[in-house]
Amino acid sequence: MRKIRVLVVEDSLVFSKVLVQCLNEDPALEVVAVARDPYEARDAIMAYQPDVMTLDIELPKMSGIEFLQKLMPQYPIPTVVISSLSDKVFDALQAGAVDFVAKPVVSRQEQLEYFLKTELPVKIKIASMAKMGNIKKMALYRKEEPLSEREEQIIAIGASTGGPEATTTVLKEFGPDIPGVVVVQHMPAGFTGMYAMRLDHHCRVRVKEAQDGDRVLPGQVLIAPSGDRQTRVVRRTDGYHLEIKPGERVSGHCPSVDVLFDSVAKAAGNKAIGILLTGMGGDGAKGLLAMRNAGASTIGQDESTCVIYGMPKVAYDMGAVQYQEKLTDIARKTYTLIKNRKGV
Repeated sequence: MRKIRVLVVEDSLVFSKVLVQCLNEDPALEVVAVARDPYEARDAIMAYQPDVMTLDIELPKMSGIEFLQKLMPQYPIPTVVISSLSDKVFDALQAGAVDFVAKPVVSRQEQLEYFLKTELPVKIKIASMAKMGNIKKMALYRKEEPLSEREEQIIAIGASTGGPEATTTVLKEFGPDIPGVVVVQHMPAGFTGMYAMRLDHHCRVRVKEAQDGDRVLPGQVLIAPSGDRQTRVVRRTDGYHLEIKPGERVSGHCPSVDVLFDSVAKAAGNKAIGILLTGMGGDGAKGLLAMRNAGASTIGQDESTCVIYGMPKVAYDMGAVQYQEKLTDIARKTYTLIKNRKGV
């Protein structure tokens, strides 16, 4: 089997040596070059034609984000950003990066080993399968008239690789009277709060990182916090609320889309809409099927617009997807379902 050819762009000599050594120990990976700045990276891309690039954001001569902005229109290479805890990663995703990982604390041996042996290699392998033509943002349908308030209705969204931009694309089309939205986006711990703040700045709806006990309200999007807690929707006398409790990984993730979707199926039944976006693996497929079986309307992103057609494909293959839509049509379809009262 052909190995995945990796270019490491990292200005720290010590850290780059550690990266190269550990990535080369993975039988599926081969580091073909190391670059210390974007100019060296550009030359290495031309010379070695790597399959995937790992990229530090803070680089000499030019930032990683500026490099992506210049590189992607001419040479759209799948890129995994390695970043300290900073909202700059979302600028990198907007510029065309496929995914990101949090830079580990070198002094924490267990954290460093997990990063080097598991997290980063997995992200690189997933990125190697990304369709780079689908990274680019596309103009979307705009909803002119706000919807009437419907506290009985709820929208649940799940996404993984390619999801931060795909979810942003959908949410930016929602108006302030959209039913309450709950999102599980697979993301390293500590980044969901910054992601929510960024969305809140760019969207017409309110967006916040969810907290235990939050009420699901029209015109508001709640982003499930990353880390070691599962997010569920429960129904109380005054509407839907979130229960965010410590829990084991489900379908390989915490928070898990399956856990969220299962809870929405039980709490809301045919008052819900489930949306499953781009991502590797199968998290969310069983939960989306549970939602459909409970009478909810279900939407899956189609293959042509997914960065990774994994989660939506598994859901589609098992009959969980009622409507398969291009990314640019998902918001429109959601409004149609609400307006026509189909399944909600």
